[in-house]
Amino acid sequence: MIVIIDYGVGNLASVKNALDKLGAESKISSDPLVIKKAKALILPGVGAAGQGMKNLKKSGLDKVLVGEIKKGKPFLGICLGMQLLFEKSEEGNVNCLGIFKGQVKKFKKMRKIPQIGWNQVKLQVQNSKCKVQNLQGVPNNSFFYFVNSYYCLPEDKDTIIGLTDYGEEFASIVVKKNIIGVQFHPEKSGQVGFKLLENFVKGDTYVS
Repeated sequence: MIVIIDYGVGNLASVKNALDKLGAESKISSDPLVIKKAKALILPGVGAAGQGMKNLKKSGLDKVLVGEIKKGKPFLGICLGMQLLFEKSEEGNVNCLGIFKGQVKKFKKMRKIPQIGWNQVKLQVQNSKCKVQNLQGVPNNSFFYFVNSYYCLPEDKDTIIGLTDYGEEFASIVVKKNIIGVQFHPEKSGQVGFKLLENFVKGDTYVS
């Protein structure tokens, strides 16, 4: 079973509905025991990094998630859920989970923020040491649905599998071993988004 992490922020229902349409067994939960028994984990997110990390720490889920990730459990971070995988976010100047080295930065004021709507993702699989199964069937330069004022800046460029331009180029997909983070919302991105989720459901994980 796939567990969607409930930490008080996020688009829980829309992710659950998408998994239901794919015929995947899933559950929304904040129970550490349920999370530890899950086949795979999804950390969704719509909201502020400061509140998100506050909620995770208050419940002790920050340590639970890091532990499960280190065990090699397949893990998908969506939007804020991707950003919280990094070391620190400028949004609230908060320390995050630290799975990926790097920081989360705010878009420059010359751009309208938040970015809301469809934007392209340029796949970088050939330029990375990471081999990605989860992007099979997802064409290069596909459009995905974004809602973000902040973006991730990884230290290790080899973890960047997708790039998107919004006045400046930023990492829109990152991978590391069993982990994938996507800045967009696959559950709101039509056929290509559902294909990415379908691959994750099938257990097509990542090898670096």
